[in-house]
Amino acid sequence: MSDRVAVRRRSRKAQPVYPVEIVRIALYDIGRSIDLTKAAALLPGIPGMRIARRRDTPASLTMPAPLCVDLRSGLKKIYSEDTVEGFAASARLYDEGVMSILVRLKVNSTLEGLHGIEAKPVSPTIHDLDSYIEERFQAVLEQVLPAVASPRQAPDHETYLAYCFADVGMAPAQFMQENEKCLTTLLSGEPYSYPVHESQIRKTMSNPFSYSDRDLAIFDMDRCVIIDFDRDYEDVLLICELANYQFLELRTLDRLLDRWLDEAEDDVNAIAKKSKKLKTGALRKKFGKIQALRLDALFVLENLENSAKIIGDYFLGTVYEHICGIFNTSGWTRSVERRLDALQNIYEIVKVEKSERTMLILDIVFIIVCIIFPVLQILQVMLAH
Repeated sequence: MSDRVAVRRRSRKAQPVYPVEIVRIALYDIGRSIDLTKAAALLPGIPGMRIARRRDTPASLTMPAPLCVDLRSGLKKIYSEDTVEGFAASARLYDEGVMSILVRLKVNSTLEGLHGIEAKPVSPTIHDLDSYIEERFQAVLEQVLPAVASPRQAPDHETYLAYCFADVGMAPAQFMQENEKCLTTLLSGEPYSYPVHESQIRKTMSNPFSYSDRDLAIFDMDRCVIIDFDRDYEDVLLICELANYQFLELRTLDRLLDRWLDEAEDDVNAIAKKSKKLKTGALRKKFGKIQALRLDALFVLENLENSAKIIGDYFLGTVYEHICGIFNTSGWTRSVERRLDALQNIYEIVKVEKSERTMLILDIVFIIVCIIFPVLQILQVMLAH
């Protein structure tokens, strides 16, 4: 028994240690929109983002221009964690109503040590990355709230985790091949020794992306692994953030439309059972809200397409399309469009039904005024004579 323990300990010691940067991205839908000019007066930030190297990305590519805030300096009076080495935190405010919090932690770790690292204590004052992000989010939200239009009571959010390796001691493709099982458990969020099936390994490792023989990236639903000897992966991290941003906006919009569809269904059922009479003014008010919501939804869809037109057969374009395919953003877009059409059709039907009822009442009044009243007058005259 002691020999087995000794062998196990030696195998653990034999595991290589890699320099890795852990990047945790959290995005929150905090409102309909954010006035970035007003937000800049409330928070010390820098407008826009710059990418030093764009690989083969065309110069005409447009990127969003959020307000970038350094949380380690801008909010130092509120939060100061200078005892943490290789630690950074920042926030980005997008004018479409989204806030992102990025936390970066540089560590030297084995592959086994990276499993579940986001839930491990970072320092005596930082319990874990997610609780740290939540504190930063609440602090920034409190300061920027006056610049947010129609703030959400319970903001939806998305999180993404990137493991960014520098020198792995071999070619990135060879590193992936030799460690495909533990990389699969790392990307899927399973424990290091989890008996993952071979089919899952093949599926996860099936589509790596490389721009040169010095870099490689593998993407999954909630995590990605990036290997770059030059640590030149800021553009890939930005693409991950933008894909999550689009996914968050579509999911939030779908949930909002789902709630309005439920309300519309209740109205239709009530009218069908005649247990609830919608007055013309109330119906007009509801229909006006639906029209406003529909326009907002259409603008959101349009802004999502225009904020970052990452379309084309170039490296970042293919990476973006791949991540959006994992999120199935095209399916979410179709779902939103169907719900918009259904919502419009429901209230159009109710509106037509109310109009038909009104016309029926007017027809009855017309018959009374034009036929019955004259007949009564004639009868009165005849009886009088």
